[in-house]
This record gives sequence, structure tokens and C-alpha cells, in this order.
Amino acid sequence: MGKVTGFMEYDRLAEANLPVTDRVKNYKEFVLHLSDAEAKQQGARCMDCGIPFCTTGCPVNNIIPDFNDLVYSQDWKAAIDVLHSTNNFPEFTGRICPAPCEAACTLNINADAVGIKSIEHAIIDKAWENDWVTPQIPAHKTGKKVAIVGSGPAGMAAAQQLARVGHSVVLLEKNSRIGGLLRYGIPDFKMEKSHIDRRMAQMAAEGVEFRVNQNVGENVKADDLLAEFDAVILAGGAEYPRDLPVTGRELDGVMYAMDFLTPQNQVVAGDTVANQVMASNKNVVVIGGGDTGSDCVGTSNRHGALSITQFELMPQPPEKENKELVWPNWPLKMRTSSSHEEGANRDWSITTKELIGENGKVVALKGAKVEWVNGKMVEIADSEFTIKADLVLLAMGFVSPVQKLLEVFGVEKDARGNAKATTEGADSYKTSKTKVFAAGDVRRGQSLVVWAIREGRQAAKAVDEFLMGSSTLPR
Repeated sequence: MGKVTGFMEYDRLAEANLPVTDRVKNYKEFVLHLSDAEAKQQGARCMDCGIPFCTTGCPVNNIIPDFNDLVYSQDWKAAIDVLHSTNNFPEFTGRICPAPCEAACTLNINADAVGIKSIEHAIIDKAWENDWVTPQIPAHKTGKKVAIVGSGPAGMAAAQQLARVGHSVVLLEKNSRIGGLLRYGIPDFKMEKSHIDRRMAQMAAEGVEFRVNQNVGENVKADDLLAEFDAVILAGGAEYPRDLPVTGRELDGVMYAMDFLTPQNQVVAGDTVANQVMASNKNVVVIGGGDTGSDCVGTSNRHGALSITQFELMPQPPEKENKELVWPNWPLKMRTSSSHEEGANRDWSITTKELIGENGKVVALKGAKVEWVNGKMVEIADSEFTIKADLVLLAMGFVSPVQKLLEVFGVEKDARGNAKATTEGADSYKTSKTKVFAAGDVRRGQSLVVWAIREGRQAAKAVDEFLMGSSTLPR
């Protein structure tokens, strides 16, 4: 793979970013993909390691050594064909995936991993630039109709796969635009929405019908879908956020992260949003140390916040993982996002005790340091503090999909409130309701975009087998 001695000759290359002072002035992407020469050099680092753990570390099982070698050889057209064979939307994953493949890279045992994500990013961008991404129109139609509820990455992947084998596919979205949390939850500075629009044009040419403002259980009846379609896939997101049950939660200025992020995405798209909450000239406190919290930091910086502080309940992770213990699995270690680099105060092992208000508005947060003893959280004596807070954003993850969606279809739930459906055997992705399938966050809970794509692809194969008796779709 690549150059036989490349991993010894070349260092890992990071993608270049625009300067912080420039990028915080707008909501455009600021990560620049590798040049052809840089991508060739990075591809040269891929080892002939025998067992490509990177492929098994990738949820969609990208054939990584092959496209690395093709980029090293500068055969970009073949590289995109290999990449598309497992991943419908590499322009999404090449931008926002945390790259578990790189954690599993064999070179990562004792050196810096191959920059797989940056190579993927370069491949798909070149493919779009050269008009290599074209519709794959089926040779014939099957006469079968499939409805997919939820147009995030799981729904989009399932829709595209099923359309390509000749089924008539309708993708339903409760909002006014297709894309789910890709559209409304991820800030444009991480992924501009033109990438979704280009895929929609491709999918429309392949036969996918898009229906927006379709809220199943509200203005669309589940029974009507079951009567009209031969199969239904539930592919909604995990949309119920985890709440913070403390005194002062009801104060003005305390809100869920998605209620802060979504209006900004709508404004960037050209919508008019009444009473948008802005972080401008405010002391912002973000509770939650994950990706959503990081997105709140980046958006608050672009609003012009006076200060930004991010708290995490769990302890601060180590700067580096013990690779002998964790490789090739995804490690727990300190991660600093591009949003953090733009400016934020971060602290760990912090619990929120109270939100303090004046005249109905939040003005401060009272917290304390904690330690974890035998898995239990214990407050540290005399560690209580108070910090100014004009805007408190709750970014503590999501607990389940919309329950009403599952209830109107009458599907059985698991212990976490997700649609109960296995991924194994002949009944994979089937729910307890005849001809109703479930994939993505609605089935597995809050997860990554790359997992959603995998689930959408696999659910499509399961539906195709259900409708036709067998399937030529890959898993």
C-alpha cells in the first residue's frame, strides 16, 4: 500500500485552517483540503500492514488501504469509486466524522496515524470538481414503494440505496428542508449545507421524492403511510435532549443547545427567525463537553460573546491515551476542537448546583468541583463557586427519539426508549410492526453520522430483501 517505506519517510500532514481572526467573522467552512501533492504524500504513509484495522474501525467499513494507494498513484477517479462503494456521502464524513479509522490505524500504535479523513476529504472534493459524482439511475423499476421517515444521514443513505435498485422512494422530513440534524444541528462552519443540496439533486435524478413539512403523528398519519407503501423505515434522530433538573432551570436565558444552534442555521440558510437568541455581549456558559457543546462555543464566538465557559461533569481526560491498552479501539483522551481554539474557558469535574436569576433572567451559575469515587460523584468540600452567566446552553446529549413517532406506528421500544430492532439475522432492522423498519439514532440512540450512514445502508438491504426475497445491495 502506498510507498513501502513511506511511513518512515513522511510525517502526518494536517489540513490547513483559515486564521481564527478571519473565520469567526462568518459561517463558512475554513478547513482546506490537502493539495494533490500533499494527499499523495499522506497516502504514501499507508503501510502494508497485513490486517487493515482501519477498515474494521470504520463503521461503514471503507476500503481505506485501497483508496490510499490510489491517491498515492494519483488515480483519483478510481479512488472515488472505491470510496463510494461503501460510503454514500464522504463529503459529510470527510468533514465531521471524528475518524475512528485513524484511531485503529496500525501506524497509530507507535506513531501518528495516516491522515485518512483528510485523504477522504480530498477525494470527494476532487470528484465533485471533476463532475465524477453522477446519478446512478436504475435500469428498471420494481413497482415497490418505500417511505422513509426522517431525512438525516440514515434516511438519506437508505433512500439512495433503495432508489438505485428500482424502488419508488419517498423521503419525509418534518422541517422545511431535507437533512435532519445535518441541516439544522451542525453549524455551517463545520459543514456548509450546499453539500446536502448537491446530494439531493443527485438523489432526485435517481428517483427519490422529497416531501418536507411532513410531521408523522401530526399532519401525516402512520396508518396512511402503511396503507400507501410496501415498507416504511423510521430514520428519525435522537431528539430529546437531556435536561438539567436544578433550581433556576426555568429562567429566561437557559435553553437547550439545539434551540440555540438551529435558528442560526436557519438564518444562514436565508430564513427569517423571530426572537433569535444571540450570544452577543453575553457571558455564555455551555454545560456539556461533547461535540454539541463545541458547536455552541463556535457559534457563540461568531455572535461576539463577551466570555465563553464550558463545563464538563466528567474528569479531564489524559492528554494521550495508553495505546498498549486501548488500540485499535477509540480512545478516551483530551480533544481540542477548532471551536475551542477560537476561544473558550474549559473546566472538568464540575457540577451545576443552581442557576441564579434576577427579574426572571439568568445572571449567574453556582457550581462545585466533584470527584468520582468508585463510580459515584462526590462533591469536593469548600469547592463551590459562582460565575456570571447571561446565557446557559445545555449540551448534555440526547436521551431518545421522539416517542410519539414510535407510538403512532405501535412499534416496541427497548429499555432506552429507542425502536427495538436487531441488526442480526433475517429480521435485521425489523421492528415489532409488520413492514416497519428502524435505522440510525431512532434505533441505536445518539451516535455519529458515519454510524447513521451504515445503518441506513444496511436497513436498505434488509428492506430490499423483504420486498424482493433477495438483494444485490452491499451491507
